[in-house]
Amino acid sequence: MAGGLVALLDDVAALAKAAAASIDDVGAAAGKASAKAAGVVVDDTAVTPRYVHGFTPDRELPIIRKIAIGSIRNKLLIILPVAMLLSQFLPQALPYLLIAGGLFLCFEGAEKVYEAFTGGHHEDDVPAAAAGPELEKSMVSGAIRTDLILSAEIMVISLSSVEDEPFLTRLLVLIIVAFFITALVYGVVALIVKMDDVGLALAQRKSTFSQKIGRGLVAAMPKLMAVLTVVGIAAMLWVGGHILLVNVGEAGFHWPADRLHDLEHWAGELVHNGFGGVLSWTAGTVTSALVGLVVGMIIVLVAHLIPKRKSKAAH
Repeated sequence: MAGGLVALLDDVAALAKAAAASIDDVGAAAGKASAKAAGVVVDDTAVTPRYVHGFTPDRELPIIRKIAIGSIRNKLLIILPVAMLLSQFLPQALPYLLIAGGLFLCFEGAEKVYEAFTGGHHEDDVPAAAAGPELEKSMVSGAIRTDLILSAEIMVISLSSVEDEPFLTRLLVLIIVAFFITALVYGVVALIVKMDDVGLALAQRKSTFSQKIGRGLVAAMPKLMAVLTVVGIAAMLWVGGHILLVNVGEAGFHWPADRLHDLEHWAGELVHNGFGGVLSWTAGTVTSALVGLVVGMIIVLVAHLIPKRKSKAAH
């Protein structure tokens, strides 16, 4: 009896160790997958705060909560089933999905650059008087539609980093990524949106130190948004260009990815200390961003020229 109990405990301990190792593997894979989607995450974080501009402070967090819930639904109910079915039954389609996603990221990043230089379309703040329930519903719906595209990018990019893992591991990783990325993005967005309110509250206190911090937070808000926008654009171009270079190779045309690898290797060999890796990464990142900018600009120009030609033909 005692021997049987000891054997049973040994089996339970072995199963517990295996489960712990499996959880560690899933956690590591989820971390890797989340890191690969960093460019889209930065853009998502930079884009979302504009959806609460013009609304009263008491409606900002509820709006963000509604968008976050919609984002989770996008990831788990729409994107996850499609991604898992494709990865299980049609894995050869993944590079082409990533190429399409890379083109979209390049277009988004390049369009923002185009608008910055041409003074093109910019989102206006919502007038406070107009920010009623119907407009709030419309803004939330629009944000969730935009999130669907960005979430699809995040999930597909994450899937590409675990495509060789078993089905259950892929599923668990994507579920973890869905919740982690959503919490990260909308948690940061909530902090950004409420930063000026916190600053105003501190600025009204009697303490001189609190007032200085409060005024600093209020003054930093526009600068933070500007930095987030620039970083988001750069991240989109870098990630989009890198996705294109790598997955065009996965689809059969290896020359671009081979040249990128050669450039990274050459840059890494320029110095023989710890900076070799930094130079290699910088060379690859800058090259990917330039490729993303060029490809994106081509798409932007085509997208802007075609409507103009149609308009002229109509007149």
